[in-house]
Amino acid sequence: MISKEIENLIVKYISQAATAADLDVLNKWIKDDRNHVAFKDFVKTHFAITLAMNDSDINKIKEELQKEINRDKKANYNRRFLSVMKYAAIAIFFIGVGIIWQQGIFENTEADIIIPRTDVITLELENGDIEVITEAGTTQVQNSNGKVVGVRQGNKLVYDQSEELKLVYNTLTVPNGKQFNIVLSDGSNVHLNSGSSIKYPINFIKGQKREVFLTGEAFFDVVHDEENAFVVNAQELAIHVHGTKFNVSNYPEDRDTEVVLVEGSVGLKESILENADKDEVYLKPGYMGVYNRSDNNIYQEEVNTSIYTSWMNGNLVFRNISFENIIQKLQRHYNVVIINNNEKLAHETFNATIETQHETIEQVFNYFNKVYQIEYKIIENKIIIH
Repeated sequence: MISKEIENLIVKYISQAATAADLDVLNKWIKDDRNHVAFKDFVKTHFAITLAMNDSDINKIKEELQKEINRDKKANYNRRFLSVMKYAAIAIFFIGVGIIWQQGIFENTEADIIIPRTDVITLELENGDIEVITEAGTTQVQNSNGKVVGVRQGNKLVYDQSEELKLVYNTLTVPNGKQFNIVLSDGSNVHLNSGSSIKYPINFIKGQKREVFLTGEAFFDVVHDEENAFVVNAQELAIHVHGTKFNVSNYPEDRDTEVVLVEGSVGLKESILENADKDEVYLKPGYMGVYNRSDNNIYQEEVNTSIYTSWMNGNLVFRNISFENIIQKLQRHYNVVIINNNEKLAHETFNATIETQHETIEQVFNYFNKVYQIEYKIIENKIIIH
C-alpha cells in the first residue's frame, strides 16, 4: 500500500511540480526493490506525461489524478498493471490522446487505418414505410397520409402539437456511429445515442399517458404535466417520469438497464406482469437505478452523473469499467468491428476519458497498446485483439 505522502509525491512528479526535497524522499522510497519496479514501469510512460502536462489546465489534471488515487483506496481492482502506471495513463488520457498524437509519438501507417462503416438514420412510419433521415439542411416531416407533423432541422426532429383522436406511432432508429435529437409534440427533448431506437407517438392525446419505448441509450428532458403522465418503457423496466432530466441505458446486449437521474424525480417499476405487485423504486437526483435482468431486482447507488451523460458532449468516460464493456461502447460510437481474443483481458477494469470528436479509433488503440501493452492487429478493417 502506497502511503499518502508518496501518492502526493507521485502526482507532483507527474505534473513536474516536485521540489528537490520531494525528489529526495521519492528517491529513498524507490530504493526498495518493489517500489523500484513500480517506479520503473511508470517511467516508461513519462515521455508521454511530459508532453501532456504542457496543457494549460494543469490544476484540473492534478485534481483528477488525486481523485483517482483516493478512489483507488476504496476499490479492489483485479489488474495486471501497477497503480502508478494507471495514474500515469489517466493523466495522458485526461488531457486527450490528440496532444500526444500531434507530437508524432503514436503515429500509425496507412495499413493501420480503420474506415468506419457509414449507416443511415431511419424513420419508420405507422404504415411500415421507412424513410432515410439526412442530417443536412431543413425538411418537413410528414405522416403516412402526407400531412406535415413537424420539421427536421439538421440532426433534430421537431414535432408540432396538434389535435389527434388516436395515437400514431413512429420509430426513429439511430445506427452506430451517429447521434440524433428529437423534440416530441409536448416539447420533451430526447437525445439518442449511437445504436438506439425510440418508438413514440407523433402527437400525444390529452388525458392519456405519454408513453415511449426505448432500445439503446437516450437522455430525456421531459416537460412536466401532472395530468398526463410520462412513461419510458425500457424492455422489462417502466420509468415513470415526474418532470425531469435523466439518462437511460438499455442496450439488449447489456446485463443491466441503468437509469441516472440528473434533476427531478423518477420511479422505476418492473413491467413484467408476474411482478406487478412490486413497489416502485424512486430515485433522487445524483443516484442511479440499476435493473438487473438476471434476478429482476432494482438496485440504486449514488454516482457522478456527468460520467453517464458525457457522451452528449462527445466524450466517453470510463471509471472502473471492464475492457469487455469498453469494447462495446467503442464499437457503438465509432461504428467499427472489434474482436477480442484475449478472454483474461475482457474482465480487467480500466479508467480513461476519450474525446471522441478529436480522437480516432486508431489513436485510442495506440494508446492502449503503448500504455497498457494491449496487442492488436487491424485485419480487413477489423480490430483484432490477441
